[in-house]
Amino acid sequence: MKHLVQVGEAREAAADGGAPSAGPAYRCAAGGGAASPPVVPGLECCWDIFRPAMPMASTVFHCAGAVEFILCHAEVEIAFVEENKIGEVLKTFPNSTKYLKTIVSFGKVNPDHKEKVEQNGLSIYSWEEFLQLGGEEKYELPTKENDDICTIMYTSGTTGDPKGVLISNKSIITIVSAVNEFLRNSNEQLHEDDVYISYLPLAHIFDRVIEEIFIHHGASIGFWRGDVKLLVEDIGELKPTVFCAVPRVLDRIYGGLQNKVSTGGFLKKTLFNVAYKYKQGNMMKGSKHEEAAAIFDKLVFTKVKRGLGGRVRLILSGAAPLSNHVEEYLRVVTCSLVLQGYGLTETCAGSFVSLPNNMSMLGTVGPPVPYVEVRLESVPEMGYDALSKESPRGEICIRGDTLFSGYYKRDDLTKEVLVDGWFHTGDIGEWQPDGSMKIIDRKKNIFKLSQGEYVAVENLENIFGQTPGVDSIWVYGNSFESCLVAVINPNKQALERWAESNGVTGDFASICEDPKAKEFMLGELTKIGKEKKLKGFELIRAVHLEPVPFDMDRDLITPTYKKKRPQLLKYYQNVIDSMYNIMK
Repeated sequence: MKHLVQVGEAREAAADGGAPSAGPAYRCAAGGGAASPPVVPGLECCWDIFRPAMPMASTVFHCAGAVEFILCHAEVEIAFVEENKIGEVLKTFPNSTKYLKTIVSFGKVNPDHKEKVEQNGLSIYSWEEFLQLGGEEKYELPTKENDDICTIMYTSGTTGDPKGVLISNKSIITIVSAVNEFLRNSNEQLHEDDVYISYLPLAHIFDRVIEEIFIHHGASIGFWRGDVKLLVEDIGELKPTVFCAVPRVLDRIYGGLQNKVSTGGFLKKTLFNVAYKYKQGNMMKGSKHEEAAAIFDKLVFTKVKRGLGGRVRLILSGAAPLSNHVEEYLRVVTCSLVLQGYGLTETCAGSFVSLPNNMSMLGTVGPPVPYVEVRLESVPEMGYDALSKESPRGEICIRGDTLFSGYYKRDDLTKEVLVDGWFHTGDIGEWQPDGSMKIIDRKKNIFKLSQGEYVAVENLENIFGQTPGVDSIWVYGNSFESCLVAVINPNKQALERWAESNGVTGDFASICEDPKAKEFMLGELTKIGKEKKLKGFELIRAVHLEPVPFDMDRDLITPTYKKKRPQLLKYYQNVIDSMYNIMK
């Protein structure tokens, strides 16, 4: 396959019904298909100089018990905490005080907090007090080795307790080298004048790796103010050149742009559509984005670029699948490269990334990044065959130096996912003829309806998520019911416009409760389901319109906006029961 080098042979299924068949192993052709990067000066070890660190995103504090679990599980002795989160740490007393000895506030310390901390035999310092503790003493930095663990990064997790992912210096070094090699081959090298805006959780592997790459290059990092409503304003002020995003944010940008175009008047709308069609057509024929429609870039699309600060040249999407139509739209209108990547905490973030100016890779996550080895393993129970000649499909398995060293204190879980050096991701992929990978399913997110039909729910959510007017959708079914139902976050502007045109009055919440609105939305879902040739049992039969977006405050999504299905079911159980009861 193009862009790939085969480095391992395929494997037939075990005769005893044990290990399933597996396809050939590949690495990307860039970098010569090497297994490890050459030694790079300044990259002998990760830049962390402390003992292993356990980062926790502020979003963890929304999850009951997660803070206490991590503090105790990792046996944390010193915790650095935002000033407004100290109270959440104190709620873990007295259990966490078995290990915790010191708290350092990034701001000040109020007297009540200080009193409670000292009553429990701990010390607490403001940031200024902490900086003075060393006095004038000089200290040698500890010696670091490649195989040393530099971080125990706890996954936010969609089910169960967080898992402590052991990440070594070698993993960080390898992924930094891999990204450098990828950018060099794409002629998009980073320079000192590049600027990155950090708004993803600092404890998330995606953001952390990008920041370490920028630090390695001596480039600049700006941090948002922490309010998603002000993110676009922050981008305009900072004027970043690189913007990393999760699909939920890019969906909002897409929705905002679509709304501006549709309400901009006939002349502006017509000009935009002509410009879009012309540029998109040239890009599909192989033109680079900056050469596809230079005049329209200046007349039309430069306004979009200015909305993102005016300097963005690279937008990278990760953490969840980005819809085809959103990816294509942003590639055309942002006047920058829009790339989709794939990786997990266990693979030290990026394992795949699509190639610049390659429209054939729309909807894929591209080929593997340098120094990462990939193969597919068949999943017979789901009908996925990694040895298929036409379209090899199966569970994505990854091997190489970017892999984690195991789950902290959980050898049992480590042995489940690390088999003969291969990390089993749980995601189902399909090789494309050009060597890119398309994520098509999730191994665990499959269930059987009462009539015996299997449903791959994430695939359906990706399809129904393309419905105009749907911001987010959670599809539900179980083995006691014969059909699917859904809870939808409708787009506020789109639904209010529909209501105005159809004589439905009231505020947004009232419109969501209106039977006509539910019937309309159900019709839209059915329409796109039939366009995508879904089977009858895969169509949605009832919907609940939820005016409040799924959020972390209610523990319904992770910091990267992945749905927490058990928590969603618990929260909406009465709604689900009601929908099924009404249909009976």
